[in-house]
Amino acid sequence: MTDTVPLETEIRRRIAVGGPMAVAHYMELCLTDPERGYYARRDPFGAAGDFTTAPEISQMFGELLGLWAAATWRAMGSPGKLNLVELGPGRGTMMVDVLRAARVMPDFRAAVEVQLVEISPALERVQRRTLQGGDVPVAWHSSIQDVPDGPLIVLANEFFDALPVHQAVMCADVWHERVIKIDEDDKFHFSIHRDPIPLFDKLLPSTLRAAKIGEIFEWRTDTIALEIGRRVVRHGGAALITDYGHIESAIGDTLQAVGGHQFAEPLLGPGLVDLTAHVDFQALAHAAEGIGARVHGPVTQGEFLRQLGIEERAAALKAVAPPDYASVIDAALVRLTNEDRTGMGRLFKAIAVADPKLERLAGFEA
Repeated sequence: MTDTVPLETEIRRRIAVGGPMAVAHYMELCLTDPERGYYARRDPFGAAGDFTTAPEISQMFGELLGLWAAATWRAMGSPGKLNLVELGPGRGTMMVDVLRAARVMPDFRAAVEVQLVEISPALERVQRRTLQGGDVPVAWHSSIQDVPDGPLIVLANEFFDALPVHQAVMCADVWHERVIKIDEDDKFHFSIHRDPIPLFDKLLPSTLRAAKIGEIFEWRTDTIALEIGRRVVRHGGAALITDYGHIESAIGDTLQAVGGHQFAEPLLGPGLVDLTAHVDFQALAHAAEGIGARVHGPVTQGEFLRQLGIEERAAALKAVAPPDYASVIDAALVRLTNEDRTGMGRLFKAIAVADPKLERLAGFEA
């Protein structure tokens, strides 16, 4: 297929040939198709993009994660070589801030080799410009499986929410997978697969087995969580995951589309808007624990950042900033830590997957 063929045309072709398409497959194509997927060519971050992430809001976020990584490296026994991995590094903004903060611990910075996992050629080009001229070696990979073996610290901010999510719908008999089909009006519509999902009810958490007809349950494959767990157990280290989602597995449809900082219709403009779904932190934790890793948290992002000292860091920045910039720092602090019902400090959570020998980690000690 050439890039002159819209992604919607290709999806229509696949549905015509193979029948209704699972939500997870649709989401994967929309986000990661190598020619027409959402992340294939564009830089979606910042005011000129479709959404703004925590590292773009303030340098404080990445700096605190850098200090967290340095403290974790020390708790690991200060290995002489460390893979500092970031999953989905955006523009490279967070890694720049992480490495700046790492200067306070020269031995840690000297041990670091940065490994960036990125599937977008467009974003990789941006990251290379952002990180050029640094004194820390940087390598790029398309998958965490390609990262060299060895002790590692993984940072993943707003990465898991963009992984494809399956949806199941409770019907009169049992659970059926939610799919996308083309109706008589020649438009995409949600529907359900005609065949039930075998033994699905037995795989659900016991608290969710009394679901009502029409309710939706979401799940992701655990490949990346399992790989992270395997690596930290075998080679030593930890992964810090910050994302929005729910602490306990729950019923609900959280699939959403965003374009131009506004919510959009998920089935309109495939490849032109961002698709995400809430992270199920309970499921993520169970996957990691199942392979022998220790899980710390989850805690709210607001609590996590306050424990790491974001309020003190904000005060220090204000002390040396121009007077008219103090309000910008205050606004960023509130935005990152606000624990009102819709605030980032509450909606976003932090969780760490670690080597079982790491009994305590900064930010998770309360």
